[in-house]
Amino acid sequence: MLGMSTPGTGREEEPLLASPRSAAFLTVGVATLTAVLFVLVGLHGTLARVQRTDNAWLRLMISGRAQPLTVIAKVFNVLGLVYVTLPVRIALGVFLALRRRWWHLAAFAAAVILSELLIGPLKGAYDRPRPPGSLVATSGGSFPSGHAVAASVTVIAAVIALVPPGRQRKLWGAVAVAFAILMGLSRAYLAAHWLSDAAAGALLGTSCALTGALVTDLWQRRWHARKKRSGRDTDLGNVLASRRAEARG
Repeated sequence: MLGMSTPGTGREEEPLLASPRSAAFLTVGVATLTAVLFVLVGLHGTLARVQRTDNAWLRLMISGRAQPLTVIAKVFNVLGLVYVTLPVRIALGVFLALRRRWWHLAAFAAAVILSELLIGPLKGAYDRPRPPGSLVATSGGSFPSGHAVAASVTVIAAVIALVPPGRQRKLWGAVAVAFAILMGLSRAYLAAHWLSDAAAGALLGTSCALTGALVTDLWQRRWHARKKRSGRDTDLGNVLASRRAEARG
C-alpha cells in the first residue's frame, strides 16, 4: 500500500483509505443524499411535505417523552456543545501531531474546517424557524442542526484518522454512525430541531468527513508517487555518474 515516510522514523504512514474507488462511491452517495434533502427543504413546494413529516415526528416525540429519555437527550445536548467538541478536536489533533501522522491529521482538520465553513452560511441562507417548546436553550436558525453536524463530522473523521482500514475501522465506523444518528434523534426529541434538520446535519457532517478523507488520500498517494519517482531518478543519476567515473578511470 502507498504511504508517507514518517519524519525521523523511516516508517511509512499508512494510507487513509484502503480502496479510494469504493470510498469515492460512498462519498458521492452520501453527498447526493445530503444535496437531495437540502433541495427538498429549500424549495417551497417540497418543504410543505417535509414539514408535515416533521410535525408528525415532533408530536410523536412529545407523546413519548419520559424522564430517563429526557436526561439522556440532554446529555447528548451537552456532548454536542462547542465546549465539548472543541477540546476533543484539539486533543485528537495534538495526538496525531505527536504521532507524526500528518496525512491523517490533515484529513481530520480538513473535514472539521469544511463543516465549520458551511454551517454558518447554510443556517443563514435557510433561516428556518425552530420547533416550538424546546427543552434546551437554542439560538440561530434551525436548518441544519449544528449539533448533528459537529457530532457526525467529529466522530467519523476521528475513526478515519485513528483506525487503520479494515474490519476494525468498519466496526468503529458503525459506532460513529450510530452516535451521529442518536445525536440527531436527541435534537428532535428535545424539540431543539425538526427531524429534517437533524438528518441534514448528520448527512452534512458525514459528507464533510468522507470528502476530507478522500481528497487527502488522493494528495497522499500523489505525494508518495512523486517521491518514489524522484528517488528512482536520483538512483539512476548516481548509477550514471558512477559509470562515467569508472570510464574516466
